[in-house]
Amino acid sequence: MRASFSAPLWQWEARSEAWWFVTVPADVSDDLADLPLPPRGFGSIRVEVTVGSTTWRTSVFPSDREGGYVLPMKKAVRTKEHLTAHDPVSVTLETVDH
Repeated sequence: MRASFSAPLWQWEARSEAWWFVTVPADVSDDLADLPLPPRGFGSIRVEVTVGSTTWRTSVFPSDREGGYVLPMKKAVRTKEHLTAHDPVSVTLETVDH
């Protein structure tokens, strides 16, 4: 599955460390939830993500609070792509098998 979307960057405030995320839109989250994937920790799904000129592999995680999946945005990506809080982030996300 491959999807592109734009969503704001936000910080998870439940921990003291700087954890940053982009919420995967409801329609894309629904498509992810329908995939016949093997179970992984915390219901995560492995993905390859492209933001700007940066591509990396990570996992998206289900979030009851956000009502879908969330995509962690590591500091190296935020720095390289000059992203700050509430910036709209254009994302291309593709599921991977490993």
